[in-house]
Amino acid sequence: MATHAAMPHRRRRTHEARHHSPLAWALPVTLGLTFGIWAAVIKRVEEGGVATGGQWVLGVATALVLAGLAFGLGRIQHRLPRELRALAYGALTAATIGFLTSLAGGSVLRAAGIGVGVGVGVGMAVFYFYYTRE
Repeated sequence: MATHAAMPHRRRRTHEARHHSPLAWALPVTLGLTFGIWAAVIKRVEEGGVATGGQWVLGVATALVLAGLAFGLGRIQHRLPRELRALAYGALTAATIGFLTSLAGGSVLRAAGIGVGVGVGVGMAVFYFYYTRE
């Protein structure tokens, strides 16, 4: 007669601190800083090469938003199926590249087109990566 042995289940306490690997923090921070500096430089070149406070605010805001979104996506990516995970990374990339293109003076259609093109490429690469490893 087959019986089912119940294994004790250890529940995570809600007050336990979650530990993240250094890469989980370093990658979003690096991406945020890179794109924040890039956004500030784009505006600086447009405004004649003189650094202003508005450029710094734009760079810091861009860095914080991108780092926060990348960190959040990194936290939930393991709960998503590979198709949705690829779509999320593609959408984040598309929005970032489209934003930087629009800062550089491109039209809305140009920024959207370049963003969607790069986002589709990144989404396909991420899907392929996870499809071959899961």
